[in-house]
Amino acid sequence: MSATRLAERPVTRIRPPKGWFDLALPEVWRHRELLWQLMLRELKIRYKQAALGVTWAILQPLLPVVVFTVIFGGFARFPSGGMPYSVFSLAGVLPWTYFAEALRRSATGLVTNSELVRKVYFPRLAIPLAGVASPIVDFGFGLLLLFPLMAWYGMAPTWSLLTLPLWMLLTLAFALALGLWLGPLNVRYRDIMHTLPFVIQIWMYATPIVYPLSMVPEKWRSVYSLNPMVGIIEGFRWSLLGTGHPDMRAVSIATALITIALLGGLIYFRKVERSFADVI
Repeated sequence: MSATRLAERPVTRIRPPKGWFDLALPEVWRHRELLWQLMLRELKIRYKQAALGVTWAILQPLLPVVVFTVIFGGFARFPSGGMPYSVFSLAGVLPWTYFAEALRRSATGLVTNSELVRKVYFPRLAIPLAGVASPIVDFGFGLLLLFPLMAWYGMAPTWSLLTLPLWMLLTLAFALALGLWLGPLNVRYRDIMHTLPFVIQIWMYATPIVYPLSMVPEKWRSVYSLNPMVGIIEGFRWSLLGTGHPDMRAVSIATALITIALLGGLIYFRKVERSFADVI
């Protein structure tokens, strides 16, 4: 190969971070095509050999809602703010299902893509980013279940639906923030991937999905709102159903905690990513 051809080839310089806030985000943008391919790969792996295909994206939130409606809406008679319990619970289950799946994929992505991490250089941040982005497709299919159910009960979306991208972005940021902390830890300690499903299951019942926030005593709501998903789920319900209003105290607490966790996660991930290929 001639010297001229060698000079024309792009040069990639791999260097350690220069400071705490050297997050290499422009490099991730330059590799956006790789990020897109990782997202498509996540979707293909999920549905390629599934007999029902993308139908699972609808069944995954539908089956829990049926169980919750029978047990909590029928037998336990949990309040639902004057709306049908199935609609109330589905409006909470949909964002929770997205969050749980995004957290799982972002936290375990480095290990499941270990061969790629060991053999090829690319900004490792692309893996957790793809992990939190790909389940958005499932969330979209889930909405195809919610809106017809609302129409069945004579409910129509309101202008609050325009705020849905903001709640989605907040949920994505939270799942990414946790994934940036748990992903590197999972590289060293595989206990994370075994413990995470149990934590997510318990966490769901500590979030107002099968019951409204009004059931939590007022004196405990500030402590309860330290769970960022409290404000997020309430925001999703308001956005999708147009009833009531989000608890701004819970939303403010969630936004502050997510911002801190995301910034800290980016710094931590950037500091330890150089060791992934050696440890994984």
